Amino acid sequence: MTGSADDELGADALATPPGGTRVAVIAAGVLAVIVVLLVAVLATRDPSTARATQSPLIGQVAPTTEGITLDGESVSLSDFRGRWVMLNFFASWCIPCQTEHSQLAAFDAAHRGAGDAVLVAVTFDDRADDARAFFDRNGGGWPVIDDPDNAIGVAYGVAQVPETFVIAPTGIVVQRFAGAVTRDDLEAVMDAYEADAP
Repeated sequence: MTGSADDELGADALATPPGGTRVAVIAAGVLAVIVVLLVAVLATRDPSTARATQSPLIGQVAPTTEGITLDGESVSLSDFRGRWVMLNFFASWCIPCQTEHSQLAAFDAAHRGAGDAVLVAVTFDDRADDARAFFDRNGGGWPVIDDPDNAIGVAYGVAQVPETFVIAPTGIVVQRFAGAVTRDDLEAVMDAYEADAP
């Protein structure tokens, strides 16, 4: 009988080492704090902030981009060779697209007169009537290509909107932004490129 009691005592000692319960409680507390901090960071991060992201197109000539605008005009990127082109993929239902619209309008207003840069938008997973209504409500005088089959978006590898590609006057793609872009984001790319030019 004594051996049996010793066996049970030995099993209990192995199952719960001295201070084991206290260590487990501390570890659980630390883990809980880490989880709470992670959730807080993710919850407070602005989901619409643009991030410069990689693209196989960077350093390459922009894909042929042409189509019919919401106003029924024919437009092609080749029409703008010699100027910066900000090619913005958007949808009227997209909240970050709505957020960035005033920034795009500010960029367009700042550069339209100088003629050094042009903004061109392309619809993505959107109906032409909805996109047209969006611009009627929010303004914006830049060309908006209707891309009902997302063919242009596929050529650029667009996964979700908004995405903006910065195309240098030479026709080379120099930057891609995922998320809502600002006027400052776009101008910073232009300034950096021009500073590096020979």
